[in-house]
Amino acid sequence: MSASSTARRTAATVLAAGAIVSAIALPASAHDSDRHRPAPRVVISDVQADSPGRDDRSNRSLNAEWVQITNQTRRAVNLDGWTLRDADGHRYQFDNVRLAGRATVRIHTGIGRDTRTDLFQDRRAYVWDNNGDTATLRDARGRTVDTDSWGRNHHRR
Repeated sequence: MSASSTARRTAATVLAAGAIVSAIALPASAHDSDRHRPAPRVVISDVQADSPGRDDRSNRSLNAEWVQITNQTRRAVNLDGWTLRDADGHRYQFDNVRLAGRATVRIHTGIGRDTRTDLFQDRRAYVWDNNGDTATLRDARGRTVDTDSWGRNHHRR
């Protein structure tokens, strides 16, 4: 056997061993990075998709349909330009909203006057499907911050 043939076999063995080690190490390192990824700072903390009582499209009934957003950090978060969307594409955009640390705000479907704790989409029809829907919260850059799904084919968090 020639020296170059031995060198090629040795190189092939080293490359194969390296490939095996990387294949084993990659999933472990990917798992480690998931474990160290910070939990969402702002979350969809509760949803009332089915307003209590009759669905009569009154403003009172519309405002009993809401999504609750909670800032889990100690620092205020600027929600300006963030969006809340359902699976059908109904979209609410936050405008000049600063959510204090450890604070919660409810986004109601109907018409009302915005306060620190309650925001209103000013709609005259229901948004959230009672039988199943997904609420998606995105930041001003369009990145998904949190989602919550319920109903058929979905599991509640």
